[in-house]
Amino acid sequence: MNERSILETGTVDVIAVTDDLWSVRTLIVNVCFVGAGKNGEWVLIDTGIGPFTNALIQEAEQRFHRPPVCIILTHGHFDHVGSVLELADRWKVPVYAHAAELPYLTGKQDYPPADPSVGGGIMAGVSPLYPHQAIDLGERVNTLPADGHVPGLPEWRWIATPGHSPGHISLYRERDGCLIAGDAFITVKQESALAVLSQKIELHGPPMYFTTDWEEARGSVQALAALSPKTAVTGHGQPISGEELRLGLQRLADHFDEVAVPQQGKYVD
Repeated sequence: MNERSILETGTVDVIAVTDDLWSVRTLIVNVCFVGAGKNGEWVLIDTGIGPFTNALIQEAEQRFHRPPVCIILTHGHFDHVGSVLELADRWKVPVYAHAAELPYLTGKQDYPPADPSVGGGIMAGVSPLYPHQAIDLGERVNTLPADGHVPGLPEWRWIATPGHSPGHISLYRERDGCLIAGDAFITVKQESALAVLSQKIELHGPPMYFTTDWEEARGSVQALAALSPKTAVTGHGQPISGEELRLGLQRLADHFDEVAVPQQGKYVD
């Protein structure tokens, strides 16, 4: 991460991670703008929470002067899809997600409710208030290609990283080791309101209160650690790179049960 500039843009913070990858924070969750070529094309990864729709539109249109090629969802939890309906309709672009995530994006199945007993922080304590109902994107949403190809981003591939949700994905670019991890792992203790406010960088497993399959979550972190990424943008927290990322991610993979899995909770056993 040679250049890291934070631009105050109203209600979103934009971090330039590389010359064609930006992490955009919408209060508690990040989305990504990814450049898709020399013609100014780009792809939006996740859409944040609803109140930031206008801020995302303003930032994206000022930066690119055109709609994205498409929207890719790492998963369908409320804080990652809050603006997806409005953005897809405004820009008239398709949405893509993993096949296992489609029931939650087409109104067929709700996510399990959050578990407020894990993590010991205010964000976890109030998690039953977070929406867990399915949204219905109808024909707007499409299944990601089975071969790992990412629509609109020929240099990237998607990787199944379930656990936090059944169809969770991450995206990886081998050329420079860039990883968009979604919530497979994060760089802030998301259960703690104080940590979320301070944005102190710490590698953690997926947000505990919404993670329902810890065995799969462990395997996903181990698979991402095996890639040895050089830079990572996560769904919550700040971008991370270099030795801090390599050592922290390997430690998380090696000691996942001790440092990531809560000692108790409705989804632990």
